[in-house]
Amino acid sequence: MKSLHRIGFASALIFIALAFAAPVLAAPEAFEIGPDTRQLLPGGKEADGIIGDFVLRNNRVEAVVSANLPLRRANMSTFYGTNGVTPGCLYDLTLRGANNDQLVIFTPSAQQGPVSYVRVAKDGRDGEAVVETVVTAANNGGLFKRHEYRLREDWQGLFIVTTYRNEGKTNRTGSVDDRWMRFAKSGKARDIAWGDANDPADKAGYAYAWRERDGFTAPPKEISLAPGEEITVARFLAVGRSPLEAFGILAAERGPTGVLAGRLTEASGAPVHTAKVEALFGTNRIPAYPDATGSFSVRLPVDEYEIEISDLGRETIKRTLSVKTDATTRLDAQLSAASVVVFDVRGETGRSIPCKAQFIGVNGTKNPNLGPQDRAHGCVDQYHSERGDFRVQLPPGNYQIVVTRGIEFSHLDQTIHLSPGATHEFKGVLKRLVDTRGWVSADYHNHSTPSGDNVCGTDDRVINLAAEHIEFAPTTEHARFYDWRPHIEKLGLHDEITTIPGVELSGDGPHFNAFPFVPVPFTQDNGAPPWVKDPRLNAVILRDFQGANPSRWVQINHPDMVENFIDRDGDGRADGGYLGLGQLIDGLETANYSASGILEGVPFKVGRDPKTGREAVQYVREFIWLQLLNRGHRYSAVAVCDAHSVYGNGVGGWRMYTPSASDEPAKIDWQENIRHAKAGRIILTSGPFLQVQTEDGILPGATTRASGSINLKVKVQCTDWIDIDRVQVLVNGRPRADVNFTRQSHPQFFADGVVKFDRLINVPLSEDAHLIVVACGENFDLKTGYGTSPQAKQRPCAYNNPIFVDVDGDGFKANGDTLGFALPVKKITVPEARKILGQN
Repeated sequence: MKSLHRIGFASALIFIALAFAAPVLAAPEAFEIGPDTRQLLPGGKEADGIIGDFVLRNNRVEAVVSANLPLRRANMSTFYGTNGVTPGCLYDLTLRGANNDQLVIFTPSAQQGPVSYVRVAKDGRDGEAVVETVVTAANNGGLFKRHEYRLREDWQGLFIVTTYRNEGKTNRTGSVDDRWMRFAKSGKARDIAWGDANDPADKAGYAYAWRERDGFTAPPKEISLAPGEEITVARFLAVGRSPLEAFGILAAERGPTGVLAGRLTEASGAPVHTAKVEALFGTNRIPAYPDATGSFSVRLPVDEYEIEISDLGRETIKRTLSVKTDATTRLDAQLSAASVVVFDVRGETGRSIPCKAQFIGVNGTKNPNLGPQDRAHGCVDQYHSERGDFRVQLPPGNYQIVVTRGIEFSHLDQTIHLSPGATHEFKGVLKRLVDTRGWVSADYHNHSTPSGDNVCGTDDRVINLAAEHIEFAPTTEHARFYDWRPHIEKLGLHDEITTIPGVELSGDGPHFNAFPFVPVPFTQDNGAPPWVKDPRLNAVILRDFQGANPSRWVQINHPDMVENFIDRDGDGRADGGYLGLGQLIDGLETANYSASGILEGVPFKVGRDPKTGREAVQYVREFIWLQLLNRGHRYSAVAVCDAHSVYGNGVGGWRMYTPSASDEPAKIDWQENIRHAKAGRIILTSGPFLQVQTEDGILPGATTRASGSINLKVKVQCTDWIDIDRVQVLVNGRPRADVNFTRQSHPQFFADGVVKFDRLINVPLSEDAHLIVVACGENFDLKTGYGTSPQAKQRPCAYNNPIFVDVDGDGFKANGDTLGFALPVKKITVPEARKILGQN
């Protein structure tokens, strides 16, 4: 057998120099997790270990290698598709006992897809623990692959050795580059790749590099193996309390290093633990984070460095210093006093309440950057808090501070000057202006990091929901059963928000939200079923999974209305979509984060594709829903935020209201909530609180009898930062002029207080009709409540699910009107769309 690289395994297993004194040494271990040992799995924001996986641990670190189990993947969005499984990869790596895993996945040489086996090769009793993943040549087109995850005593990371061997008859060419995810901030310096925890407050970092000694060399960008040839490469993956600590561990095995250590304090001697210490490597700024005592200690290659110490609201300290071989360079620093705003926000009863603060720079001051968009406590220029008492450090300057709590409460607005080192006290009361008694706010679709396609912490999502005053929010993580209740309890938000465990069943086609379910911990996807292509099968599976439940809710998320209900195969000809799908669901999302199209009057528009920038045909979901209502479709319309971050695509734009016997979130009956939702008793809104019923009390979703006309009681309330200027009744989807009211045409109908509109509207009818009332602010926006976040540009809008009116006494019958346009199909080109729109 020919070899492209000489392999020095024995000499490769060296002691890794570390920056901190070692704890009591313990032999490394490798073992499989069983039902009785699942408590030995490490924890953390990105922890994904389940029963059957393998744990490697020593006195410094603990790691999880995924088992060869059906459908094994770290989460839904790690890699899409049928080959997206990742058994035999590194899922978790954290310091021993820290329960602070921030790694989604590390795939050596981009390992992905089925493997032949994963096993404990050495259990550690001889001083080395090894878990190996093997893909045999017989099952991989003649190419043998093996990945060995090795651990020895006192190593602060894993030594990962990969062997490729061509046992086939033709040359094999490809890359052996590694992949890891998901880090918002990462880079490469001196051939060492590094990544930072997505929330720097989590204080964790990773680094890895190819081993280039002891017989190993870094591989070329592309390798070629002739029949009979093999290549073995190795890398070390380190974990630390910061990226710079992990980087230093790799640097120590590549050349001479010294220690940079110090302590950060205020003038009083109190530690500063919120700062960061950055070492500059060209364009890379690699951070270290002090511990609770303000102390830090990292290894760095011998060299001269520019070091910056910064903390929001304090003066930045810059130093130039030299790191010498095996010497400790001290960098103790006294930081200036922080400029800070201290909040005390309460409700009318005097109780501290969740809220959101925005910080807008004025008079030459820039908007601050408080942190990544995925966290609650400091996201871009906002701060979301589970309580009304909190503090926010800010650079000195002039700020407009706006505090809100969703769309029912008043807002606070102060402009302040914050001097260097000063403390400003912000106190105020948020009044509940909008009277929603008998109704509760709900959002049936949101995400946090267990979903896999985002890195928003689950605590952060719950805080975001509470700060925006969502009272009922089912747990709907992608492709796994999950339950936010422990997070709600931990945050002390039991009286503010309630949830039930559920799922968003996700794949390459229609997604479904469904709840309730019972998560099965430490199993793949917490026991959720796999997604399948035909949405009807998904609906049936979810309806009956874990036993049929008459209270289970099933909805289609961000639906492709054309594929689902009109042109299933996308050939440009109407075929009815997935026939019968409408009868298998309880609802679908007509409003999902984006601005409303309920009054667009067209089934599609020509706009810019956000990915390509090219012109594209964009379908108007709400208009197509109106067309389908006229074709007899009858399922509930739902409004959601589908939040994946806190700032930006966060909670708070769209929501819905359903009737409730209790106005206290802790006493919300989820079965009652779902029962009302199934019946269509839902109001969808991005701001106004709309109430619609017939004169005799019939609510949305129901059918009533009328002859000649019907009276609708319409009331619209808005908090002090939202307004409307139009109320339009849609009769069978058409915006009739005789039931259109604006501030300009009917100024006497509108008011400027909390109650904007309160009228009995007579709607003449000549045939059976479904009635939808739309209340909107065509000349207003949501900027006060959302500031620089994209929701700010949306117009306030609310509408109800239809009230169905039987005029002729033989039951409600849809009139078949497609509102002046044929039901839209796929393959409509931009020129064709323009022609169709121009003709109407």
